[in-house]
Amino acid sequence: MKQFRRYRITSMTALGLLLIYTCLLVYWMFFAFDRSEGMVRRGYSYNLTPFSTILQFLNIQQYNVKIWATNLIGNVGVFLPYGILLPVVVRQLKFRWFLAGFILWITLVELIQMLSRRGSFDIDDVILNSLGACIGWAAYASVKRIIR
Repeated sequence: MKQFRRYRITSMTALGLLLIYTCLLVYWMFFAFDRSEGMVRRGYSYNLTPFSTILQFLNIQQYNVKIWATNLIGNVGVFLPYGILLPVVVRQLKFRWFLAGFILWITLVELIQMLSRRGSFDIDDVILNSLGACIGWAAYASVKRIIR
């Protein structure tokens, strides 16, 4: 009984953190970083070629460190919490279902960004965001293994 209560408190705390973080992320993805400026005047912006944006940012001579670090490392790092917190919230969640659900969810977010003209749809963002969630899952699984 005590163990179930501790799990319940941990799960509810993780859920609260996840909801707060998701709200913050929605703000970042749709309203921050001058998203409302310029996008409305332009047409839809999208990239469907995997790794084209990633390879473009890896051309370090073309971009300064801040730009490529924000775009590459930022797109990975910002989704680490999902890989860490979701398996705490949903105890029996299998990795394959987590990954499939995450890819569908982030693809939907990217589509909404493009259709609302608050950003662009970039398949490389889907790849990098999913990589971040997977790294978060691996970190969670590693800590869980150490604790046991």
